[in-house]
Amino acid sequence: MLTATAREAHYVVGDWQSVAFGTGPADRDRAEAGVAAAYAAAGLDAPERYVWVPSPARGAVAAAVLAGHGDALAAAGLGELVDQARADLGGVLAGTSVLAEVRTRPWEAERTAACSEQGPEQWPQVWAETGGLLWNQVQALVARVRGAIGDLVEGDATDAQVEATASLLRGATLDAVLGQHDAPWLALFETLGRLDGPLAGLAEAARATGWWWPYERLVILSERPGELHRDEPGRLHRGDGPALAYPDGFALHAWRGMPIPPDFVDTLTGLTASRISSEENAELRRVMLEIFGYDRYLAETGARPVHRDETGVLWSIDLPGDEPVVMVEVVNSTPEPDGTHRTYYLRVPPSTRTARAGVAWTFGVDEADYHPEKQT
Repeated sequence: MLTATAREAHYVVGDWQSVAFGTGPADRDRAEAGVAAAYAAAGLDAPERYVWVPSPARGAVAAAVLAGHGDALAAAGLGELVDQARADLGGVLAGTSVLAEVRTRPWEAERTAACSEQGPEQWPQVWAETGGLLWNQVQALVARVRGAIGDLVEGDATDAQVEATASLLRGATLDAVLGQHDAPWLALFETLGRLDGPLAGLAEAARATGWWWPYERLVILSERPGELHRDEPGRLHRGDGPALAYPDGFALHAWRGMPIPPDFVDTLTGLTASRISSEENAELRRVMLEIFGYDRYLAETGARPVHRDETGVLWSIDLPGDEPVVMVEVVNSTPEPDGTHRTYYLRVPPSTRTARAGVAWTFGVDEADYHPEKQT
């Protein structure tokens, strides 16, 4: 049985959603107290030193240096970051990682106990109503950060160095407690009343900081992002700057969740249909299409409709090296304040063959089951 009502669970999830996507300086005192509590719960002495870094990228480099990979990173062109990491660490002996003791084991114990308590039928429902509501968006963000950390190497490094360094850095991210990005599971545990025991310190730290790396004698803690911009579905999205940015300049640029070069949107002044068609990168081409406007692209390329019926018009744009962009054109039956009716272009699966099927798909039903009593 849930220890919180559905209403209480809703607020718990909303609270942890705010934590997961929170920005601004870490609450360092609160974070360090939470880490010390997590160490105590694991039967360990509190760390002797807390090393603060401005981003998870700097944290991963520091962790890789502690693992003995500093020279390899420097040889691949990350000498400045390695020097910064060594300065941050100050030559203090860190000891071995205590990730298993501090986070992995107590986490697994609480999860196993919770799963057993809820039973095989209730457990999936509890997850779906709590952590599952946050999981996809948070994991997508974590994956993007990990990927960007692995891509830090650029310039004159050889392909072998790039591959090896990416592996080292991404491996270092796996040794981190995710702090604020552990929010999905912490939402579940709080709903089940399981944050008052061994996980209390981890939850306290998560509310106050970003990723952190625990060792016997010291902890590396990362600041939270200074900026985070997302679209309505929760994807990283911004056209006039980084969608995610940390205080040291480590940043991710994205449009509707798709990675883009930092200056990509600025280069689209005077964008033309022919330039879109000639773009070889399929993801960038989709961004260009959205910015240019599907209706304008259809008009300027002389595209012809694939199908039309009473629900709308189905269009398909063939793109070299990519699946076709298929859209259904629909007219909003509710008039605008000036009395006009707005036209929308809705992306639908490439396999769509009729306008009705496309409209039905947007409502999550099959074409045969789409029988609206009133169009809105």
